[in-house]
Amino acid sequence: MLKNNVISKKAIIYPLLMLAAMWFGYFLQLNGFFESCFGAIIPLLPEGLLGIITSPLLHGNIDHIIGNSIPIAVLMFLLYQFYPLVANKVFIIGWLATGFLVWLLPPIDIMTGDYLYTCTIGASGVVYVLAFFLFFSGIFKWNTKLLTISLLVVLYYGSLVWGMLPEELLYNLQEPSKISWQAHLAGAVVGIILAFAFKKFGEKKKKFIWEFPNYYSEKDDKLWQEYKENHPEHFLELPYKKKDDIWERLDELRGK
Repeated sequence: MLKNNVISKKAIIYPLLMLAAMWFGYFLQLNGFFESCFGAIIPLLPEGLLGIITSPLLHGNIDHIIGNSIPIAVLMFLLYQFYPLVANKVFIIGWLATGFLVWLLPPIDIMTGDYLYTCTIGASGVVYVLAFFLFFSGIFKWNTKLLTISLLVVLYYGSLVWGMLPEELLYNLQEPSKISWQAHLAGAVVGIILAFAFKKFGEKKKKFIWEFPNYYSEKDDKLWQEYKENHPEHFLELPYKKKDDIWERLDELRGK
């Protein structure tokens, strides 16, 4: 599945750089550099715009960052290995567009309709961008190899679809959920749009030369003529009676 059985350097380096940035951001949080909602996306408020850039690098606790680190590493590897021509565009546009959509979505409690002051952090929005891009891009391109990547993504990360729904609809919670379904939904939408936008870029379905109309190979033709000369018995017309016998035998077989 890998091109010439070689793993791209970018498919290794870029995920490692992203992980390093995430863990460095978490280290800064632990040491008080990002306190309160500073660096987070705060919907519809100017002070929350910075979070469009910084929020994927910040996490609430150790479980949060570990939970995002593994899919980020896997999905970024797949992105840069199998979509090298558009990988940077997908990653950067996906990051910024998802953050901006989250900033635009009004933070309303869907159960009560009350306004909520929310601070959104974490790389899960980017995870959804990558997962949905990889899945739908394989479908849009209808390439055997890329469809295999789509199947791998849905096999291991198919449950992500539930993260796009408010937990209040799925569980009886005593207080509003701290999981940002808005970021998940925004990432999924952006990922699908990018998959459609870049469907004509990158690796396409291979078409072999003999599949083209008016294909002619002098070498193949020569081999065919030699075969006819060496095996003339394969091209003799069967006697009429013998052909009738064959059809009768076929009818007998069909009757069975």
